[in-house]
Amino acid sequence: MLTISEAEGRTADLIAAAKKVGADAADALYVCNASTQISVRLGALEDVERSEGEEIGLRLFVGSRSASVSSSDLSADALSALVDRALAMAREAPEDRYAGLAPEDRLLRGASPEVDGDDGADPSPADLRGRAEAAEDAARAVTGVTNSEGAGASAGRSIIALATSHGFSRGYATSSYGCSASVIAGEGGAMQRDYAYHSVRHLADLEDASAIGTRAGERAVKRLNPTRLASGAMPVVYDPRVGSGLLGHLVGAITGSSIARRTSFLLEALGTQVFAKGITVRDDPLRPRGLRSKPFDGEGLPTAASDIIADGVLTGWIMDSASARQLNLEPTGHATRGVGGPPGSGVTNLYLEAGALSPDELIADIKLGVYVSELIGQGVNGVTGDYSRGASGFVIRDGKICEPVAEITVAGNLRDMFRELTPASDLIFRRAVDAPTIRVEGMMVAGA
Repeated sequence: MLTISEAEGRTADLIAAAKKVGADAADALYVCNASTQISVRLGALEDVERSEGEEIGLRLFVGSRSASVSSSDLSADALSALVDRALAMAREAPEDRYAGLAPEDRLLRGASPEVDGDDGADPSPADLRGRAEAAEDAARAVTGVTNSEGAGASAGRSIIALATSHGFSRGYATSSYGCSASVIAGEGGAMQRDYAYHSVRHLADLEDASAIGTRAGERAVKRLNPTRLASGAMPVVYDPRVGSGLLGHLVGAITGSSIARRTSFLLEALGTQVFAKGITVRDDPLRPRGLRSKPFDGEGLPTAASDIIADGVLTGWIMDSASARQLNLEPTGHATRGVGGPPGSGVTNLYLEAGALSPDELIADIKLGVYVSELIGQGVNGVTGDYSRGASGFVIRDGKICEPVAEITVAGNLRDMFRELTPASDLIFRRAVDAPTIRVEGMMVAGA
């Protein structure tokens, strides 16, 4: 694994080589990931995995033609061949008047913002195994748990560096740690499974393994003996671990590529009331220790917090430079990319701001509804907004969460669901996309 400065130097050298052979413009991305993962099952070590890999990618432009190539061999000969291959491919590629580097005047200048993404810790395999065993032991200790699908713990570190031919060269490092458990409750055809996990950037922030395991076991037991539910229109309440998926559907509908292709159900919604007043959806790439925090985007533009939804209104599209050119707009600092192709666009630490009501208050007036804790399948049409997902969870009756329910379908249209969405006050930052408990009115539930 290269150091940050070494990675910056390697990408800058690749850009210089591309310019030397006649490229009009180029950018290069270096990514190295190293990780250790330990898995246990039924108290025994099941797997130890150590991986380390590095790749470098080059995107080279000849006029309005471009090509992207990558290599895991960083030797001088391999990189020289990489440049030659990219140049030959670019000369044969079709013209694309929208492709190109990010505007030079928009690049990150000055010091990179600090996102505190790397703690430098290096837990031993023995420590990781201890965490995995503690998580599984706690899960199996829950009364009603009868089997285990296993538990795991992991640690990793990444180095990222980006250089462009118009003067950008920066890099940064991130660390990552995780712990999970998945267990089974019940016997025979009545068995139910559930899980719990936690992922962080700093080891000190990782939740106690026993707490993770206990939560997995309790969740599995609560799902035993599910009932069926009569079909009808009713409120649906989303648990935070699945409610964040609604934000994912929002993001998919407002990326620049979707708008440029005219394949989004929110195509004409810019500047309009998409959610109820008071609703805010924010992307914060500079949150300290955030799972997707980064000082610059995939094209070298500075990142900054932005309200994608402000007081219920859609404020703008999420764009890389190519999609921005197609729409005659400016890139928004949301470019994402891998080493093997051109940038796309996406979000970082996205969240729905908390509301005023506690989860108990949010459901207090529901006579009959569903609390969804798991979603199954895809069932979302990004062009029309039609939404239909298999689900399981719990019946809400007279304002209380009651017996488990399974094999149901929840359906609606995302336009209506967004307008009828109410967040609770229990927002906790645990994932890359976070939401509090969410209530959506008037959805169709298909049960027995």
